[in-house]
Amino acid sequence: MNESEFERLADETMVAIEEAIDACGVDIDYDSGGGILTLEFLNGSQIIINKQGPLKQLWVAARSGGLHFDYDAGSGAWRKDDDGEDLFAVLSQCCSEQAGEPVTLEP
Repeated sequence: MNESEFERLADETMVAIEEAIDACGVDIDYDSGGGILTLEFLNGSQIIINKQGPLKQLWVAARSGGLHFDYDAGSGAWRKDDDGEDLFAVLSQCCSEQAGEPVTLEP
């Protein structure tokens, strides 16, 4: 994957996350800019999602820790670099933990 492909895929994914947040029915605020998407919860906690261009990864920082995702062209999804779990499944779990209620995010 070249740099422009990475930027396009990462930007599309950031927009898809914003749309999933809007559709999930849970009160989660978000702010985006400069390749960083910040999710803010009612309890003041945050999840930060950012692009790592040199590594062609998306990084997620949540209460549970830092997670790195690589794009898998075969499935058309971002997968966690250590176990292959889908980005949206991981975000759903992290958001549920930090929101204190079930959150389901779908692309």
